[in-house]
Amino acid sequence: MGLARIIMLAVVAASIVSMASAIAGTATYYSPIVPSSCYGFEDRGTMVAAANAALFNNRAACGDRYTVRCTGRTNLGVLEPCRNGAITVTIVDLCPGCAADQIDLSEQAFNAIADPNAGRIMIEYNRV
Repeated sequence: MGLARIIMLAVVAASIVSMASAIAGTATYYSPIVPSSCYGFEDRGTMVAAANAALFNNRAACGDRYTVRCTGRTNLGVLEPCRNGAITVTIVDLCPGCAADQIDLSEQAFNAIADPNAGRIMIEYNRV
């Protein structure tokens, strides 16, 4: 078996494991993104998110990165909200009102994967 074939099989296997470990949930968005619970007034860019209480785990998730992909709508407001594909965000804050399966994306991050008029979308996310 050639090296190229072994590499191809490894990539396929990694993709399958990654898809299998994705967490289904919902996303909303918020602004402004500074100050944050994790970093105060330190600018961490715009591709950031606030985690639900369980994921945030008393600041243990600060700096963790997640790949987030829109998978569908949660309401009848925007019938096809998803666009572009996956993004990677860094956890910088707590979302105290978020459900256990919810992530609150920065407005810029939400806009990168979905129409902001939707307000709330179905997602899959996993830690990078």
